[in-house]
Amino acid sequence: MIVDINFENLSELFQKRNLDSNKGDYGTVGIIGGSNGMLGSILLAGRAALKLGVGKVLIGFAYNESPISVDFMQPELMINTATYWLKSQIKVNTWVIGCGLGQSIFSQKLINEILILKRKSTIVLDADALNILASKNFSKSKLNCANNTVVLTPHPAEAARLLGCSTQEIQNNRLDAVRLLSKNFKAWIVLKGKNTLVCSPDDKTIFRNTTGNPGLASSGTGDVLAGMIGSLISQKLCLKQAILGAVWLHGKASDELSLENIGPIGLTANEIADCARKIRNKITYN
Repeated sequence: MIVDINFENLSELFQKRNLDSNKGDYGTVGIIGGSNGMLGSILLAGRAALKLGVGKVLIGFAYNESPISVDFMQPELMINTATYWLKSQIKVNTWVIGCGLGQSIFSQKLINEILILKRKSTIVLDADALNILASKNFSKSKLNCANNTVVLTPHPAEAARLLGCSTQEIQNNRLDAVRLLSKNFKAWIVLKGKNTLVCSPDDKTIFRNTTGNPGLASSGTGDVLAGMIGSLISQKLCLKQAILGAVWLHGKASDELSLENIGPIGLTANEIADCARKIRNKITYN
C-alpha cells in the first residue's frame, strides 16, 4: 500500500511546547562527518538540526584534532572531534553519520565504533556512510548487532550501490527498490528523489512525499535533510512522524521558497533549514 504524506497527520510535529521546559526536554543529536574538504556538509546538517528545534547539537569532525572550534554563523553548535564525543558522557538521543565523512579507513572505523559502542541508539546513515556500507569490507550484520534502530537516506545512485545494480534500475522501479533496501538492511529507508519514498522494516506501507521541486537538486540539501531527521527523532517524536515530518518539511520549504522566487533556480541548503523552521512554527502556533 502507498500512502501520501499529509501534514494533517503529523500531529506530533506541530505540538505546542510546554511553557515550563528546558533544552534537555528536546534531546541531543550527535552529527559525525566533515572530513578534509567537506567541513560544510556537517555544519549544514548541524545548523538544520538546531533550527528544527533540538535541544543540543554535537558536531564531531572526522579528524584527530578538530579543524575549527566554533561555527561563527551558528555558535550554538558544540564542536569537537568525533572521537571526543564518542567518549563523552553526554547522553545523545540520535547519531547522524556520514555528512562529508569521506571513505577513509579512519571513517570506516568510526562507523564501526558507533554501531558497536552506542548500543540501542537511533542512528541515521547518510552520504559517505552509505558508500562505506555498500563496500565489500563492511558486513551488513554490524548494523543491528547492538539492537540499534537504523535509518538510511540514499539518493538513487547510493541506493544502486547498496543493492548492487544500476541507478536506472532503481529509478525504473523505486517501489521495489525501497522495499528491498528496507528488507535487506532491516532499516527505515528514505529513498530520495522526485516523490521521496519512506519504508520501515516492519510495515508493508510505503509513504510517498509530494512536496519538493528541482531546487533541492543542489549541494548540501541532503545534509540538511539528514540533520532535520536526526533533530526530530531526538525531540522524541515517534520514529514514523519524525522521519515523515522531516521529509515533508524539507520539500515544503523548497516549495514555499520557490513561491517567493527564491528558487527553484539557485536555491541553497541553508535557506531550506530557515524556511522549514518558519513553516513548523507557523502551523504550530497560528
